[in-house]
Amino acid sequence: MDLTHILKAVKDGKIDLETAEKQVCSLGFVSYSNIAKLDSHRKSRTGVIEAILADCKEPEDVVEIARTMAGESKRALITRVSASHLEALRKAFGPDKLEWNSRARTVVIHDGTPAPITGGVVGVISAGTADIPAAEEARVIASEMGCETVAVYDVGVAGIHRLIPELHKLKLRNPGAIVVAAGREGTLPTIVSGLVDVPVIGLPVSTGYGAGGGGKAALLSMLQSCSTLAVVNIDAGFVAGAYAARIANMIAAAETQRKKEEAEWDEEQDEDQGE
Repeated sequence: MDLTHILKAVKDGKIDLETAEKQVCSLGFVSYSNIAKLDSHRKSRTGVIEAILADCKEPEDVVEIARTMAGESKRALITRVSASHLEALRKAFGPDKLEWNSRARTVVIHDGTPAPITGGVVGVISAGTADIPAAEEARVIASEMGCETVAVYDVGVAGIHRLIPELHKLKLRNPGAIVVAAGREGTLPTIVSGLVDVPVIGLPVSTGYGAGGGGKAALLSMLQSCSTLAVVNIDAGFVAGAYAARIANMIAAAETQRKKEEAEWDEEQDEDQGE
């Protein structure tokens, strides 16, 4: 029962205020056993979907949490999926209801209901091939939040001539935001941000070794960027993809509203001329 149904039930005298208050207080989450409370209204409340982080969870718990979430939202997204998690999910849901991305280590459970299409566009760029797993996690998240995604991979600064033609093609798709994943010295997001007129989210990746390895040099480099840049934590593909999707979806919603108001204005003008 959602808020509208609760308020209507009160109005119609079907439930009293005390019962309605209890229902409102529990609205928006579904409990599984004594270990999880699924935030089923997170997307409508914040614009960001809830994901199931498989890491540190038992495979059987991931399966049941995913089953509960899919029952509520028609789709369930699981991140950081291990081999044992994947085996349990495949056994529970079967191949027809499971989408596995081996690079991103994500699984989407669905009943055939497609992800919503918002009209938002998100670009995802990786500096090197080793940075693709983090970039793919960002891409999957943006897709699940309704965005079209455009991927450009392996265009790092060691061969910067690779970036320019690919960036030109990406700009033709009019992305609302761009995620740039880079490890080692993490320079690429700064360069991209200096060449485009949309928000860029730097995603430091835990590639590289020695001093500053494990993504630390990349993170600090992005934080010190002389270009205007937003930066997420090391390997935080989910956060980068969600943030980019929120921006792109807000742009798409504003454009839809603008076209609606423009159409209403044209209709009013036609009516005035007809009079």
